[in-house]
Amino acid sequence: MPGHHQDSSACVKPLENLATPLEAHITLPPNLLWGELFYAIQERQIFTDSKTFVDLVPCSEPETILDEYHRIKADPGFDDAVLKTFVETHFASDALPDEVYCAEPGRAIETHIDALWSALTRHPRREAPPLASRLRLRYPYLIPGGRFNEIYYWDSYFIMLGMEESGRHDLACNLVHNLAHLIREYGHVPNGNRTYYLTRSQPPMFSSMVKRLAEQHDHHAYQRFLPEMEREYAYWMDGEEGLAPGHAHRRLVRLDDGTLLNRYWDDLCIPRQEAHHEDVGTAETGSRPHIDVWRNLRAGAESGWDYSSRWLADGAVLNTIRTTDILPVDLNTLLHHLEATLAHAHALNGQHDRADHYRKRADARHEAIHTYCWDEAQARFGDYLWQEDALTGSIHGAIAFPLYYGIATPRQAELTARLLERELLQAGGLAATNRRTGQQWDAPNGWAPLQWVAINGLRDYGEHALARTIAERWIATNLQRYTQEHKLLEKYDVFTNRHAGGGEYPAQDGFGWTNGVLRKLMALYPRSESAPDLSSAFA
Repeated sequence: MPGHHQDSSACVKPLENLATPLEAHITLPPNLLWGELFYAIQERQIFTDSKTFVDLVPCSEPETILDEYHRIKADPGFDDAVLKTFVETHFASDALPDEVYCAEPGRAIETHIDALWSALTRHPRREAPPLASRLRLRYPYLIPGGRFNEIYYWDSYFIMLGMEESGRHDLACNLVHNLAHLIREYGHVPNGNRTYYLTRSQPPMFSSMVKRLAEQHDHHAYQRFLPEMEREYAYWMDGEEGLAPGHAHRRLVRLDDGTLLNRYWDDLCIPRQEAHHEDVGTAETGSRPHIDVWRNLRAGAESGWDYSSRWLADGAVLNTIRTTDILPVDLNTLLHHLEATLAHAHALNGQHDRADHYRKRADARHEAIHTYCWDEAQARFGDYLWQEDALTGSIHGAIAFPLYYGIATPRQAELTARLLERELLQAGGLAATNRRTGQQWDAPNGWAPLQWVAINGLRDYGEHALARTIAERWIATNLQRYTQEHKLLEKYDVFTNRHAGGGEYPAQDGFGWTNGVLRKLMALYPRSESAPDLSSAFA
């Protein structure tokens, strides 16, 4: 019964060990580093985007800046304009200028993408001083673009695909080494390399990146990154020992029958620092305890699907978000891959007992996904509500993950193909979901990673015609907007190919995973055989 299920996770887990050996100071997130100044800026909405301030670089020591702030705020003439001028005087931006994302008219899109890798590359030794919120990395790395001026975890996998196609194997290797560094320093890969992201991760793609590295460039990658893969697994499985049936702890849930599955989570239940104003506003629109809303917003951010109807109790309104009540099919498929990869890596090392341990773990999760994330009556994969013993009603692109990672049966793959075709396929590719809510991970938007996972999952199960249709439509969508705007975008409207919207911020330029997936798909489906004219379809 739902009432028997309990969540034993603490509301706020203290931030500990945030410093890295590359930095001589303790790294504090902006709300702790700037205190009253942080809240004044965010609550007064000095910047339209709450992420702007937390990414700025201080021009002097915090104590000096804070002393000056306390002096000027006591002045009778202190107002929002004075505060904004103060921030602009004492902080600087290291974001890339918008023009770097634009190509000259007529430039081939492959040439543009190949040039963008250099524009989007960050060099740690040239970066801002440690007082900025960015966590230092060891090697050059790729940012997505626009407001996302730092590395992002699951973006990195899809960026890696394109860099391989562009022949930038050096940067592809650096991506994996940087994520390994973050795991060693913090015990997990944070959402991004910012201090305010340390309390959550993102979809765990590290083992997938290790696999690509092993197959493409480094035959010893499985053994080389085995310690980091084990440490990441421990992060997701934290709390397993002593966790009673029907209880949850952080990212782990033990069901009534003892089955272990995972959910998204965040160790804080306060507004996200990069979306402080937005989160306060969301909580204030409903009657739920604000900390419950904030916890679930943060967990939704860990999913990478921030935000989508797949997390909403009423399927429509953001303040009903219930991410922590859901065991997602994509997350658990990724963790099955991590378990299977750990088994393979240990076998390569001749550690057969450890290999057998992880093989049994992978087998148990495989069975659990088929038991709890597949509904035979509805003939579909989905997300499991662990307190209600039912799938959510959401149909979304993540149902293709079991195909991409090869754990669907042939019948499940065929039924998934028909569901994708019936519910999500549009003139410009696959929509994220079949619902319109105004959230960016819902219709009418399509996203590059979901196209890649679906296309390649379908190919692996012999659904070549549907895979080609999705690929051709997505390529054409990208090319059409590139012709119009001379740049690549974070997301696309796959219904009309108008400029995509929805969510908390405008569609961003750049854009890492769009570049990576498009570059790879254009190699799989050469333009002579693809890129149909979709002008009439979008009319």
